[in-house]
Amino acid sequence: MTPLILIPARMAATRLPGKPLADIEGVSMIVRVLRQAEAAGVGPVAVAAGDREIVAAVEAAGGRAVLTDSALPSGSDRIWAALGALDPEGRHDVVINLQGDMPFVEPAMVAACAGLLTAQPDADIATLVAPEAGPADRTNADVVKAVLAMQPEGHSGKALYFTRSTLYGDGPIWRHIGLYGYRRAALAAFVAAPPSPLERREGLEQLRAMELGLSIWAAVAETAPISVDSPADLERARHHARMPA
Repeated sequence: MTPLILIPARMAATRLPGKPLADIEGVSMIVRVLRQAEAAGVGPVAVAAGDREIVAAVEAAGGRAVLTDSALPSGSDRIWAALGALDPEGRHDVVINLQGDMPFVEPAMVAACAGLLTAQPDADIATLVAPEAGPADRTNADVVKAVLAMQPEGHSGKALYFTRSTLYGDGPIWRHIGLYGYRRAALAAFVAAPPSPLERREGLEQLRAMELGLSIWAAVAETAPISVDSPADLERARHHARMPA
């Protein structure tokens, strides 16, 4: 495999406008994500930016960025556009979509996502999950739950469904982490298709892939990384950055 890591980012976030450039103890959020991606050692890294300000910030930090149409509807569309600009020859057969709002994502998580595509040749898409943080996760619609057919080793499984709904029973609840590894053909099929009925119902893009018949596998991470979606999340990230290493 020859992976390429792409980080979609745009300034017009509904709950936290301008968040890619939000300062976290002297370093912008997008640059923190970029550094974590580079540390994974999986492959080249670039930011798929929806705004010139993001491109400028990334390039000033020594990174690579591609300016994409600000009107693109999703991060998946943004990385597809950037892929076409960066690699029109198709040299990279795997694309890692790393969200630009996870400033402390562990490099090992990025590597695990790529590694799952090697371990599971039948997987079209790889992603990550983490154990529930507490009982409240089960009824929280903001927590996306993955329903998995786990492998006997307990470290990975094939995804059967993703939902925001409450899951019942005694089994574990797996929190989905928004990090994806796509085989290039799977990403092409995904972005070419319109939003599917289940995707619209749950508000979850990955269900479009499942309705297309694409196979999604998930690797288990110890904990979910901090995701910054609101001003409160940003303060939590700043507090985390101040903690001793």
